Amino acid sequence: MIVIVCPGQGSQTPGFLAPWLELPGAAEHLATLSDAAEVDLAAHGTTSDEDTIKDTAVAQPLLVGAGLLALRALGGTDGVGALSGHSVGEITATAGAGVLDEADAMRLVALRGRGMAEAAAVTPTGMSAVLGGTPDDVLATIERHGLTPANVNGAGQVVAAGGLDALAALADEPPAKSRVVPLKVAGAFHTSHMQSAVDALAAAAADLSPADAAVPLVSNRDGEVVTDGREVLERLVAQVSTPVRWDLCMERFAALGVTAVIELPPAGTLVGLAKRALKGVELLAVKGPDDLEAARALIEEHRR
Repeated sequence: MIVIVCPGQGSQTPGFLAPWLELPGAAEHLATLSDAAEVDLAAHGTTSDEDTIKDTAVAQPLLVGAGLLALRALGGTDGVGALSGHSVGEITATAGAGVLDEADAMRLVALRGRGMAEAAAVTPTGMSAVLGGTPDDVLATIERHGLTPANVNGAGQVVAAGGLDALAALADEPPAKSRVVPLKVAGAFHTSHMQSAVDALAAAAADLSPADAAVPLVSNRDGEVVTDGREVLERLVAQVSTPVRWDLCMERFAALGVTAVIELPPAGTLVGLAKRALKGVELLAVKGPDDLEAARALIEEHRR
């Protein structure tokens, strides 16, 4: 069984979309996605600099647009056993599974990006990765500093989020046998600091008519397999202010008997985590169009 995973914010790099736009029909497809999001994805994916594409309001539509572009180039989800996405990547997965059409997904992610950027601007907050240490000690230390474990990614990686002073204190007094790496993000995503973004997203989601998932979705809230369209959408809204449990997603992959993982662009982060957590599973990061043939072959080999 094969699962396709969709990366989250921070995986984008300047110019990463340029080779994709050389594919037949890709520029037109991206233009349609751009129109729905009201964001120039072609410019941001080819010529915008690092600071520009770090902006939450730009990065989130860019990531979802890139994933949908690559998924269409791949040929869709035929033969795929499940989909999952990390943070904003869950919107990519939701559209890939047919719960939302692409236009609704792009409008929703644009609203999500703007709302989270606005919420982050209210109070100076941030995020730091805690690498290494024992899981219980890491979580206890994060909570002792008044922070939230916003991403529990597995493979020895937890992301703490909250006030900048508390993050500085965590860096000064890290958990044993760990190191703390500040992340270049605008705020404390996946915490209560994002509640205003949740409210705006919930209002927008109430007007949508989701379909049931054509491909099972592994939710990054708790690793549960979800197919009911309305539940998928409710979870998508709630995850903006609740921790991403990618560790539980990978545990679910193992329980489902997943034998291969393909990561959509901008790929690398999630297959890196899977390499450490899912021993013996075949992995492929689709970094550019040159990887599409290998991805199709892998799907055929591991068809559900």
